[in-house]
Amino acid sequence: MALREIIKKGDPVLEKHCHPVTRFDQKLWDLLDDMRETLAQANGLGLAAPQVGILRRAVLVVNDQEEMLELINPEIIASEGEEDGLEGCLSVPGYWGYVKRPAWVKVRAYDRNGNEFETEGTGMTARCFCHELAHLDGQLYTDLADRIYTTEELDAMLEEQGK
Repeated sequence: MALREIIKKGDPVLEKHCHPVTRFDQKLWDLLDDMRETLAQANGLGLAAPQVGILRRAVLVVNDQEEMLELINPEIIASEGEEDGLEGCLSVPGYWGYVKRPAWVKVRAYDRNGNEFETEGTGMTARCFCHELAHLDGQLYTDLADRIYTTEELDAMLEEQGK
């Protein structure tokens, strides 16, 4: 396993559509293992392959049970409700924005061995599914947020709301 560099906003790779994974082999397993290590080191909740420079439909999401899910060729097959919530991104460090996402999401994907499965989540897990799958189509949360806040602006706003 190896840490990979997380690509930052402005790099054109983050704006591209990813190709489906067609081979469930050692190369994929190495990518997933590297992404797992990179995500853990960055202390994030999700990571998509294009964020490490690989244009393949593979993402990791940490769910509400703190399990790191590997989702290959994922697709959202159902969703319900709507929540406006705060998002950040490892590819856009130091910035935050409020984004509307479904309150519940069901995803169909494949595991690292090519076995199809379904998973679902609410709240932050649903938000992470949507956020990471959007990366696979070249979309960042900054494209969806009404306003982007710096960490300092967000801290001041949250402190004011807490008073």
